[in-house]
Amino acid sequence: MSVKKFNPLTPGTRHRIGNTYEEITSDSPERSLLAGRNNQHAGRNNQGRRTMRNRGGGNKRLFRIIDFKRNHDGIDGLVKAIEYDPNRTAFIALIYYPNGAKSYILAPDGLKVGALVRSGSNIAPELGNSLPLSEMPLGTTVHNIEINPGQGGSLVRSAGVSAQILGRDGKYVVIKMPSGETRLILGTCRATVGTVSNPDHNLEQLGKAGRKRWLGRTPRTRAVAMNPVDHPMGGGEGRASGGHPRSRKGLKAKGAKTRSPRRYSDKHIIARRKTSKK
Repeated sequence: MSVKKFNPLTPGTRHRIGNTYEEITSDSPERSLLAGRNNQHAGRNNQGRRTMRNRGGGNKRLFRIIDFKRNHDGIDGLVKAIEYDPNRTAFIALIYYPNGAKSYILAPDGLKVGALVRSGSNIAPELGNSLPLSEMPLGTTVHNIEINPGQGGSLVRSAGVSAQILGRDGKYVVIKMPSGETRLILGTCRATVGTVSNPDHNLEQLGKAGRKRWLGRTPRTRAVAMNPVDHPMGGGEGRASGGHPRSRKGLKAKGAKTRSPRRYSDKHIIARRKTSKK
């Protein structure tokens, strides 16, 4: 994949860096795998009250039903197309199975149309295959990792990310996460071999505020530009800095730990992620 820098024909394209979408092979999604989105509420809760700011508008999107469980065991799936998904940063692959079933999966980087993918036990740890972590050799790069067996992949699903198998500890497998955290995951949990597609997504630049509006994000007012009644960092004479960064509720916004000290998965974490202290 690659990105392209647009010529400054308009102010909106002067700073825009976009995706070339070279891997995309189909513009029309599979209709049997589409569903309407019912979770776009512009930041409102079930009472209609706004609980999250800077949400609203945006283009209409249909949801692609993704197979995170990969439970078509023992049969070869043919990669029919690589498609764009407006609901995620990664590309998706349309899979045809011999029994007539169709499904979308997260497309690994390098997966081509016409390739065969498999899932289940006792299969080769090749690109796009889904198998238990205990059956993969050390050093394998994986994504779409399950937390509980049979639950479906919920870790390492963003564009360009991957985790690595470092070792084994009894019934657990030692995984190094994209954040740098090292943790234990049950060996019976499944994962998909390879790195998630669209690795240059972090290099893209929208170029104008309108493109952010298309994504459903409304303008955000800086805290230091508010009045003291609206934010702890507001007010002051001239261009006041606003003091230490805080939230609207007065909580410190940088450096405060938000993870629960009694989280259930703490016992599975071997080494915390590396954090930069400024």
